[in-house]
Amino acid sequence: MRIGKVERKTKETEVMVRLNLDGSGKAKVDTTIKFLDHLLASFAKHGCLDLELRARGDLEHHIAEDTMIALGEAIERALGKKTGIERMGDAIVPMDDALVMAAVDLGGRAFPDIEAKFTKRKLDDLSSDLVVHLLQTLATNGRFNLHVKVMRGKNDHHKAEAIFKAVGVAFSRAAAKSLRRRGVPSTKGVL
Repeated sequence: MRIGKVERKTKETEVMVRLNLDGSGKAKVDTTIKFLDHLLASFAKHGCLDLELRARGDLEHHIAEDTMIALGEAIERALGKKTGIERMGDAIVPMDDALVMAAVDLGGRAFPDIEAKFTKRKLDDLSSDLVVHLLQTLATNGRFNLHVKVMRGKNDHHKAEAIFKAVGVAFSRAAAKSLRRRGVPSTKGVL
């Protein structure tokens, strides 16, 4: 089983993550930031990932950021040597007025490129300016390429939710075990 477990404790936060890449989309998420919980549950559900995550801390920014650091590390651990995975995956996900494209390459190099703009300062109880930063933090700590583009949308809630759904689907496709591929998916022989 491809499971990644991370416990992260700092002077500001305490985060516990357990991620099963071969799950069915079950999520038990409690970060004390309800909209972040919702986004992470959408990521897990649409990525068919089982995710248990609990975070506590002093400030919204610290909790959210450390949550994504720990989740990225859990992804890296769960992937292991990446033998037999598809490596790349993409998705275009609509949610009412919003349309989002996400692409993932699990090649071991961190590169986030996120194009998303929000008109509201807050998305329920999550600062909207954190969304891009959290995705960058996830990709950096998970050591993967992540490209996200909000192609259209008026409702900020819909855009944010479509982003996390698209990233979940694209990630799941990239992490899937290939029926044909043997070994590490790289001409170099290592990732």
